Amino acid sequence: MTDTPGWASPGSAPSSDGREPGASGPAEPADRPDPAGPAEPAAQPGTHPQGPGAKWSDQQPPPGQWSAPTGPPSPGQAPPPPPPGPGWGGGQPGGPGGPAGGGWGGYGGPPGGYGAPGGPPGGYGAWGGGWGGPPPAAKPGVIPLRPLGVGEILDGAVSTMRTYWRTVLGISLTVAVLINVGMILLQGLVLGDSETLDTLKDPTASAGEIFRAFSTVMTGLMAVGLIAVVGSIIATALLTTVTSRAVLGRPVSVGEAWRDARSQVLKLFGLLFLLGLISFGVILVGMLPGFVVGVAGGNEGAAIALFAVGILAAAVVAAWLAVRFSLASPALMLERQGVVKSMSRSAKLVRGSWWRVLGIQLLAGLIANIVAGVVEVPFRFIAAAASGGGGGQGNGMMSFFATQSQNPGWTFLVISGIGAVIGSMVTLPINAGVTVLLYIDQRIRREALDLELARAAGVQTPGAAPGPVPGS
Repeated sequence: MTDTPGWASPGSAPSSDGREPGASGPAEPADRPDPAGPAEPAAQPGTHPQGPGAKWSDQQPPPGQWSAPTGPPSPGQAPPPPPPGPGWGGGQPGGPGGPAGGGWGGYGGPPGGYGAPGGPPGGYGAWGGGWGGPPPAAKPGVIPLRPLGVGEILDGAVSTMRTYWRTVLGISLTVAVLINVGMILLQGLVLGDSETLDTLKDPTASAGEIFRAFSTVMTGLMAVGLIAVVGSIIATALLTTVTSRAVLGRPVSVGEAWRDARSQVLKLFGLLFLLGLISFGVILVGMLPGFVVGVAGGNEGAAIALFAVGILAAAVVAAWLAVRFSLASPALMLERQGVVKSMSRSAKLVRGSWWRVLGIQLLAGLIANIVAGVVEVPFRFIAAAASGGGGGQGNGMMSFFATQSQNPGWTFLVISGIGAVIGSMVTLPINAGVTVLLYIDQRIRREALDLELARAAGVQTPGAAPGPVPGS
């Protein structure tokens, strides 16, 4: 007895080849000639074969609506098989066991076991219903585990800040306060010192006085710059760890982020120092030809032109190198690499995607700075009004801003500094998050990192098991 889906002859007796009633097998219409010769018509339901001259009755049920007999089988006759269940055409129009009709190669409609209603669970029906495309990617955290678009990278950075706002804003607020307090002190105590400014502006001042005033200003600038660099590096290290956990959907506190990142912080200092040194060296090399020609007493116009061309070419090279090594920081933090190895990893990941990486980073920086500007500008106007800046009138306000930039008052510095702190709390996590997500996206595209991330997050990839994808 065969088990292939097919047509069943209702009520027929066992044939000479041992076929049971209702056994599967292709059915032939009564008026279709047999290639091997005339075929004997099947017996009428409830009768015996009449011999070669037997004919079909003129009264026949409509085609495709016959049903198996419901009475008890005769002695020695096996019971008919149960009606076909949902599967490849069973009971479907045009399929085996259903009315004739066109469809999938004579089986009438899509297979029931592979996405059609009634199909077994876990088939291709899990792909969004029927043959509707691949399943959604797993999304245990802030991004789906697949190659990302520009909007998904930006949304992932914002979602990280929104979902883990206590940790992210705690880190950003600490760093922003340190940097902006340093800037306020520098502007209020050093740049706001009228004696220092008057000395630098006085053409009759001696060389010693100018040197002392210049040294004071440079010392303050270096101190603030050092605070800004240290704060930015620590914020980058911590926010890289937070974003990597957010991709897996795992919460992290500031203490946990610091424990994960502290072993790489010194290497991150070395990396950023080396990258700064490379950029400075490129600019210096670009300036050198024009400087040499000018010192050697050559044509002044040619020296200036050569100097300008050298600076422009050096800026292009420096920008190219900056983008090429822009993913070195997350590679160093997340892969526990050394300084040189992380630069090599960044160059490998950026290769062939230089313009895409540049465009996404520029777009993220533009959005972050616009948001920061929207936050800071009202505080500057409030600071100007609180400091007596002309009552908000146009020309008076603009002249007041020009005066405050040269000799700012403490009220203006404090209020505008509050706006700068809030703006930095937005820009730091967005820029750091976009860099980390760019790194993850490039590794997904080149190294199938999504599979490792799915295993680390404890979710099943779409090809590993049927059913809905967790977190999608």
